[in-house]
Parts: sequence; structure tokens; C-alpha cells
Amino acid sequence: MSVGPPAQGLRGTATVPGDKSIAHRALLLGALAEGMTRVENFPAGADTLSTLGAVRALGARADHASDVVVVDGAGPALGDGARGTIDCGNSGTTMRLGAGLAAGAHGTVVLDGDASLRRRPMERVAEPLRRMGADVATADGRPPVTIRGGALTAIDWTMPVSSAQVKSAILLAALRARGTTRVREAVASRDHTERLLPSFGVSVTREPGGVALVGGARLRATTVPLPGDASSAAFLVVAALLVPGSELRLTDVGVNPTRTGYLRVLRRMGAAIEVVDEREDAGEPRATLVVRATPLRATSIEPPEVPATIDELPVLAVAAALSEGETRIAGAGELRVKESDRLAALGQLTRLGVDVRTSPDGLVIRGSGGRPLSGGQVASGGDHRIAMAFAVAGLVATGGVAIADPDCVAVSFPGFFDRLAALGGKVGA
Repeated sequence: MSVGPPAQGLRGTATVPGDKSIAHRALLLGALAEGMTRVENFPAGADTLSTLGAVRALGARADHASDVVVVDGAGPALGDGARGTIDCGNSGTTMRLGAGLAAGAHGTVVLDGDASLRRRPMERVAEPLRRMGADVATADGRPPVTIRGGALTAIDWTMPVSSAQVKSAILLAALRARGTTRVREAVASRDHTERLLPSFGVSVTREPGGVALVGGARLRATTVPLPGDASSAAFLVVAALLVPGSELRLTDVGVNPTRTGYLRVLRRMGAAIEVVDEREDAGEPRATLVVRATPLRATSIEPPEVPATIDELPVLAVAAALSEGETRIAGAGELRVKESDRLAALGQLTRLGVDVRTSPDGLVIRGSGGRPLSGGQVASGGDHRIAMAFAVAGLVATGGVAIADPDCVAVSFPGFFDRLAALGGKVGA
């Protein structure tokens, strides 16, 4: 797949797929609830379909038609008697959150995935679940993960590294644990689970530096209308900022403060981004983003900002490559254990003429000051966010960028290249 500079700016109004992070949680909570949960604007990407398969394997019924999923929950008995292997595909969220749900069930399941997922660390979620009473085994800290669940006891857990996935796994297990579970983290991670639980009738207490949940509540089914995915929107936002003459409106995008770190970084770089028509539904704020092409200046992204920008850092690196000055990203070692080693993958910016240096936990990028990048060929490594980041780079690269293994974008943004083309981007096979 090749992406090149458009004849003119990217212009128009667009939407992005429903929020993937919230979709995972809505399916899992719906499976544990009693009654019919309806998930609207469902993003049928590879990762969310893995979670859909997981809730079915644990005993919930789920029907998927168009962009709606209806889950007939199994209630507190979810997963009791479950046996066999659950295929999580490439989805670390499915595996980690699924582990939390399986830990509270009286069954034995194996969570496995593809070659990429088998390289990702799982002890960070296995250890707290063991402390709660589940029997959890990993393969030297990585998948497959075997879980023999049962009666759980609440824990007070301080996270060594902020992670919304680990936090959510503990909270999902806590729903069927005896007592009050507390999870503490030095830097707040995504809070979709905490925001969504009250919609299912579960009270969550926010505490300084953490959250508390009393086990034993019975979840009641609900309707969850998903906002547009903030991380998917980030790629189109940066594209519109970088391509001269662009003006883009993205409607109904999630603007949860734990997900809009990328907007704060871009505004610090001088970006012209308006957030209008704000409202809230099912605990999640959403809005329309109005983006106009803007010259950008370099910035520093420090460790406390990383949890709120972790999935957007690849495209922020592309923004930095076109900015004026030197951008530093630090404390982002987590990028090395995502679907690919994203820091190493972003080192391919050198193929486009960018002065970039990688470190164990970050990047230093000297921007071009708005001058077009050189064309070139890059490998996505099967990582959807790397493929989309380099597609954005292609829009501002003389001669364009050829991306190997581009189909991986379907993990989170099916139709991404069609969307770029519809807005004016030059996209070819």
C-alpha cells in the first residue's frame, strides 16, 4: 500500500469507528450482567471480535449485526464450568481483561493468541490475580495463560507501572471477590472501566491515587452507545494538521480526559484544534473536533504524560518529524512491548530523511520545520498503529511512502485507507 501527498488539503467531515477500549469493556461487563446489553456503534475490528469470541466461550450469548452487538449475559455464573482454549488473536486487551473475568469463574481456561501476542508480558496481570486466589500459570511470563478460577478475595494493589489493562483486569476480578478491592497507580491510566461500571449498577469509589470497588454486586444490563475512538481520531487529526490547506471536522469523538493527552500535546505544539458540541453519554464525554493545518513547533513528552498518550505516540512522532525544533519523548518503554516494538519501528523514520534517535524508553526527533519528508519504504511489522502513522507520514512525503503489510489497520480502523482517500489523500495499492 502506498500513500502520497494529496493534490490539495484534506477537507470534509468524517467519523471514526466506535471506541475499541470501551467496546471491550462493554462486552465483558455485558457478559457478566443479567439481561440483554446493547452495544451501539460497535467497531468490528479484529481485536473487538476476539473479545466477542471470548465472551461466547465463557458462556454468554452474543449477536452481532451491522454496528450493534446484543449480549445476553450469564450473570454471576459466567464462565462456571468453562473448559478449553480461548483464542485472543492479536488482542492484549482481550487476554488481560479476559483473565480478570475468568479468574472469578469456577472453570479452567487457556488464553492464547498469535505469535505477536505470545511475545507480550502477562505476569503483570497474573500476579495480582494470584494474590486474589486464582491459579494462574504463564509460559515464562508470556502467553499462553492458563487460569483456574474460583472464590476470590479482595486485595489492595499498587501498580508498579500504570496500565489501564491491568487495572481493569483486577476490577473485573474484584466484581466476584469477597471484600473491597483497591487499585492504586502513580499516574492515572484510562478510566473507561470506572466510568462504565455505574451504567451496569456497580458503585465505584474514586480515591486519591486510585479506585475502590466492593465485590458481590449483581450487574444489570444496559445500553452502551460508543463514541468515536479517540486513538483512531488522532491519526486523522495529525494528518489534517500536517497537510497544507486542510480543514477537517471529526464528529462524535470520545474526549475522555484520560484519552486526550494527544490533544494537549498537539496544542502545546501550536495546533489549531477546536473541541465543540461537547456532551456526555453513558459516562463518556464526546465532541466534534475541528482541525486546521498548522505549522508545529517541537515539544517534550515526559513520563507522566505517557499513559494518556501511549497509543497516539506513533503519530505524535510523525507530527514531531514535521515540526520546528527537537522533540524528546521519554518514559515510553511500554512501546517496546506493544503489538510490535514501536520505538524500533519508529526508527524507520530515518528512511524518510528524518533525524531520529531511539533510546531504551524514548525518542529524540529533529523536525524538518514543515519541509516535506523524503519518500521511502517501511514495514508495519503487522502493527496497526505503525501502519497508520506511516500512512500519515506518506501524506507529507515527496514520492509517498510504501507500507508493507498494511492490512493490519483492520485491527482498530477497518477502512482507514478508504477514509484517507475520501478526504483527498492519494492512496494506491
